[in-house]
Amino acid sequence: MPEFCIKGTEHWIIDLPSGDATGAGGLLAMGSKNNEKKPFVRRFTTLSRVPGDAAERLAKKGAIWDSRIKLPTRLVLPCFILASCVVMTDPQHVPGTAPNFDLLLPEFERLCRVVARLRSPDGCPWDRQQTMQTIKPYTLEETYELLEAIDSDDNAAIQEELGDVLLQVILDSQIASDESRFDLSAVVRGIADKMVRRHPHVFGDTAAATTDDVRRNWQVLKQQEKPTRQSQLEGIPVALPELARAARITARAAAVGYDFPDRRMLFDKLTEELAELSVELFGSAEIPQIAATVEADRVPDSAMSDPGAKERAESELGDVLFVLANIGRRWGINPEEALRKSNAKFSRRFQAIEAAIKAQGKTMKEASIVEMEEAYQAAKTREKQGLQ
Repeated sequence: MPEFCIKGTEHWIIDLPSGDATGAGGLLAMGSKNNEKKPFVRRFTTLSRVPGDAAERLAKKGAIWDSRIKLPTRLVLPCFILASCVVMTDPQHVPGTAPNFDLLLPEFERLCRVVARLRSPDGCPWDRQQTMQTIKPYTLEETYELLEAIDSDDNAAIQEELGDVLLQVILDSQIASDESRFDLSAVVRGIADKMVRRHPHVFGDTAAATTDDVRRNWQVLKQQEKPTRQSQLEGIPVALPELARAARITARAAAVGYDFPDRRMLFDKLTEELAELSVELFGSAEIPQIAATVEADRVPDSAMSDPGAKERAESELGDVLFVLANIGRRWGINPEEALRKSNAKFSRRFQAIEAAIKAQGKTMKEASIVEMEEAYQAAKTREKQGLQ
């Protein structure tokens, strides 16, 4: 959308495939999980602008129907409203159909020119100062915001965050071009070539009937492309979150046969590692059996004063986490994703505790742990019943 459209000075006219008068409200509600009957806009529908004065007469308060037009029904939306909507494609759309390049290419060119302008001598001082190193934290932040949007299943948020991630790719490529390293064309060409090369079962004559066949072919092709690698573990990014990296490391080892024959054996390994951790924490492989309850006297934590003991305990805890990551891999569970979701779940429930305590007219410091636990369990029950 052009920037001036956000002010609502222009409007889009969208030709809809039917005269269903619920379509306007439905279109504005897209992205809502509760909206089961979502209308759609034809994939190749025409989008045309109308002058601001005419648009005001047609759509003073949001979206309206132009009653002068019979079929197809025409929906008029202020631009700033349309910008926050997610336009669905025709349900007859075949998965894997490429986008309409007549619409995509001008928008992609515009984004590239916007980024280039920001980096130009008369552009933005902040953007001009950025390097690949300084922009790294923002790339990571935008990636996690995209994951959060996907978890929320909010189409408008996903669309926005995908745009932010795309911006990072284009900005990094522009920085590289400005530093005479490479340009965006090389990036796009390289990844397209790689996808064709790594999918010979689609673009060539290689057979791959299952996803396991695809993975095996992928690994063979990667080895052919990077023959100078001396280790199966080379190429795993050191900047990966460590749980994710552990899963990648064990997967690489498993690819050449170094893996437990039966995945259930990993729980025996977990028991072994927990016992070794217990030795460092309690002086015995026998883990103290203490019931988890809030109705008990608080026992203060004591710091580990021996640096050597703390380092050994840290090592054993790392082994436990490593085995847990391997368990996740063997059952097809992404350990990093699992932990991220558990963090989000605990955060939701803790915020429910805060809300419940506040509703009682207390602060968190005034509340007892029993009251907090009751609020936590209540929030947990509501979530399981789908009430929250």
